[in-house]
Amino acid sequence: MDRITIRKPDDWHLHVRDGAMLKAALPFTARHFGRAIIMPNLLPPVCTVKQAEAYRERIRKALPAGVKFEPLMTCYMTHDTDPDEVEAGFRAGVFTGVKIYPANVTTNSAAGVSDYRRIRRVVERMEKIGMRLLIHGEVIDPEVDVFDRERVFIERVLAPLVSRFPGLRVVLEHVTTREAVEFVSAAPPRVAATITAHHLLLSRDALFAGGIRPHLYCLPVLKREGHRRVLVKAATSGNARFFLGTDSAPHARHTKETTCGCAGIYTAHAGIELYAEAFAAAGALEHLEGFASRHGAQFYRLPLNTESVTLTESPWSVPDEIVFGPDRLVPLRAGATVAWKLA
Repeated sequence: MDRITIRKPDDWHLHVRDGAMLKAALPFTARHFGRAIIMPNLLPPVCTVKQAEAYRERIRKALPAGVKFEPLMTCYMTHDTDPDEVEAGFRAGVFTGVKIYPANVTTNSAAGVSDYRRIRRVVERMEKIGMRLLIHGEVIDPEVDVFDRERVFIERVLAPLVSRFPGLRVVLEHVTTREAVEFVSAAPPRVAATITAHHLLLSRDALFAGGIRPHLYCLPVLKREGHRRVLVKAATSGNARFFLGTDSAPHARHTKETTCGCAGIYTAHAGIELYAEAFAAAGALEHLEGFASRHGAQFYRLPLNTESVTLTESPWSVPDEIVFGPDRLVPLRAGATVAWKLA
């Protein structure tokens, strides 16, 4: 198969930043996807309905003329998050979900959660109203190896949370390990997971191919080849609990190529093509539409997109860098090719 037409996909985990970077990043995503879950980790974070409405309006204004795209906003969970604010935003159609960042786990997460007892009232309210909890699943513990942080988070935090709140709908975002796939697969249908294209295509060896590759550094960090293969099997299985979330994260070149570089890989320039490449390599293109266009919408109880997109097996060259406002950004596959192309 060298050509495939699918229902227009959605991105269930996306960073578009703000200001000049938002204006530069958004057109790439809007070209590929009908909707996207927008991450709230700005500075300051998006914690209130008013902040989310203002951010949504800035996103809409940054769209190219005539382009149809729906940003789905999220609330950044802190120890001070008000259950009434969360419910008001959900009922008003502003908040699609609430995002948990463990404190200091990744970019702009200092205001995140360190004591899960302090967010119990919010989670109880979310369970009651049927609101989704989106989780970056890693522990921050100096005694835990960076490659084990997802596994330990599932053991210490996620499994007890899912058990304690039997009606709570949970998305474990950007899963990277065999343990995460096994947990989601065995969990009740109210638990799902997103998978990135870079975790489907790359193992941790890519980080050190010929030297340190700072533009392949992300969190959760790339894992062993065995974990990558498990992710591919889950994504291409047709299991509706696994769906597309790029976690595309724009960072200026100079913030990656430095003594303490930022975590994040930019993939929005080839947002659906990279997934097509991974599915084609697995001989499972027939499952791409479910993973990219159906499973996420069904889990969030939203209508499917009515438009379609066509992909062809037609290699194209990725530029060495992309202009992002006053900065430059290095995308995944910079200077190389992607095997599939959006027609």
